[in-house]
Amino acid sequence: MDLTPFLGSLEGNTFDEVLLSVAPGGKVAIAMKGRFLLRALCESISDRSLIGCAITHEEGCLDYLQRDPYDLLLCTDHLESGNGFELTRRAKALHPDLKVVMLALGDVIPAEYEHAPWLEAVVAEADIVDDQRPLQAAVIAVMGHHSYRSPSLRSGKLPYLSCPRLTPREYEVLDLLASGLSDREIARKLVVSDATARTYTKRLLQTLGVNNRLQAVLKGVRCGMVQLG
Repeated sequence: MDLTPFLGSLEGNTFDEVLLSVAPGGKVAIAMKGRFLLRALCESISDRSLIGCAITHEEGCLDYLQRDPYDLLLCTDHLESGNGFELTRRAKALHPDLKVVMLALGDVIPAEYEHAPWLEAVVAEADIVDDQRPLQAAVIAVMGHHSYRSPSLRSGKLPYLSCPRLTPREYEVLDLLASGLSDREIARKLVVSDATARTYTKRLLQTLGVNNRLQAVLKGVRCGMVQLG
């Protein structure tokens, strides 16, 4: 999937605070597994004119990177096609000054990549389920030319995960969020008003004990409630 041509149609911000508090000097490339993560990361950047590439597969991202210089790459370890670690290695070979932040959906760094000099910042999915700050800290670190590993990658211990029971409606809303739908699109799917859809989303966040849609879906994935599409 290539979301790049549709960036102008995205709504609001996914995070309570925007991800890029330190503006990069050039373009941002985003390569994520599935529509939801792709959309969530794009919506976390208030100035979407910075985004030159928003895509779900390795080769497509590299094609964009070959056309223009980029300053920052945000990617996941797993992609719909390809591998985030190999994408990072190949992207850094193209642009040695490119800064990269990786979200590790598998919560680990494979042994063959663990000490790779081109792997600057990695955030375990488990570390942003209840707190988005590690992802923001990783971006700040690489923008300042530093490396970063999120808490569980440094300690080797995953944080405790509490999985609440959801109502049938909450499961339905979570599934729609994971499909990459906005509150307005959820309203159309459920044939309710936009305000009602926003209320459903707010209640789901409260039940899961999270602050935003990104954390809600990642917690749902970890609890086995939903799959990323």
